[in-house]
Amino acid sequence: AMLTKKYLKASQNNLFSSPFTEKAAVCPISKRKLSAASAASTEQNSCEFGSMKYYALCGFGGILSCGITHTAVVPLDLVKCRMQVNPAKYQNIIKGFRVSMAEDGVRGLAKGWAPTFIGYSMQGLFKFGFYEVFKGLYSEAIGEENSYVYRTSLYLAASASAEFFADIALSPMEAVKVRIQTQPGWAGTLREGLPKIMKEEGLRGLYKGLPPLWMRQIPYTMMKFAAFERTVEFLYKYVVPKPRSQCTKPEQLVVTFAAGYIAGVFCALVSHPADSVVSKLNNEKGSTALQVAKGLGWKGLWKGLFARIIMIGTLTGLQWFIYDTVKVVFRLPRPPPPEMPESLKRKLETNQGN
Repeated sequence: AMLTKKYLKASQNNLFSSPFTEKAAVCPISKRKLSAASAASTEQNSCEFGSMKYYALCGFGGILSCGITHTAVVPLDLVKCRMQVNPAKYQNIIKGFRVSMAEDGVRGLAKGWAPTFIGYSMQGLFKFGFYEVFKGLYSEAIGEENSYVYRTSLYLAASASAEFFADIALSPMEAVKVRIQTQPGWAGTLREGLPKIMKEEGLRGLYKGLPPLWMRQIPYTMMKFAAFERTVEFLYKYVVPKPRSQCTKPEQLVVTFAAGYIAGVFCALVSHPADSVVSKLNNEKGSTALQVAKGLGWKGLWKGLFARIIMIGTLTGLQWFIYDTVKVVFRLPRPPPPEMPESLKRKLETNQGN
């Protein structure tokens, strides 16, 4: 009885949990075969859930989702970075676009697209691919019941682990991108910028922004995955008028985009101060993250937040949409939202009977 009460309390108090009573019904991420009640049966899937092919295609989906979306918003990202580095010159979004176009023309808004595409494609590979790997590993380690009760903590741990490696892949390209966008005349292309950093600062120049990048991206990714997973769960329970199994694939993708956009707003809020530090740090030689943060001050840390909310909200919604679309196109297993395991339901029934 005490064990059952502990499960219930943990489930109700978990981050992002619904204020309503949890409804019954299979662990979200067990490596078992999907049951016939799942949205797609094993006969319809191109591979088994948790197989190497499954993880490889999830990584491919991450490459497309992050590489395409981040490259698409390069103009907005460029203005945002310039607002963070030189707020006196680029006072707001509109003025930032006007000044940037006046100095470099419309073509100048695409500065930094190459390191953005390469860097965020590599980040997406590790972010999404490793998230699925770590989610499966951690779920198997703690068991089916704990995977359900502590599912938000599971999402947070798996996403943080994945992002740790994803940022190591991203850091060199992020360093080149920020300098191309914020230092006029420094370099115009990736081919010019990468050797220049190596010559001026060596390998350290490519990775000096890694610690603040972790500070920005790990909380961002934890929020991105946990908020998304719980928002999807909430939407299917309380907003979508029919069960997920009765929704068409396009309808499911609409829910995916909506949940992704909502998660993106929270992502922007929790990661923006560190994003400001990264932008400024990569623009100043010899500075540390702490020195940059002190120099920016509290107000400076939040400069460009509105632009980033628009960018990250749209970005995150599209990323989840593309990622889920890849799963649909390649017929990957797509388990339904998590439901209470039968074993835990029986414990609850036994406890209520007593």
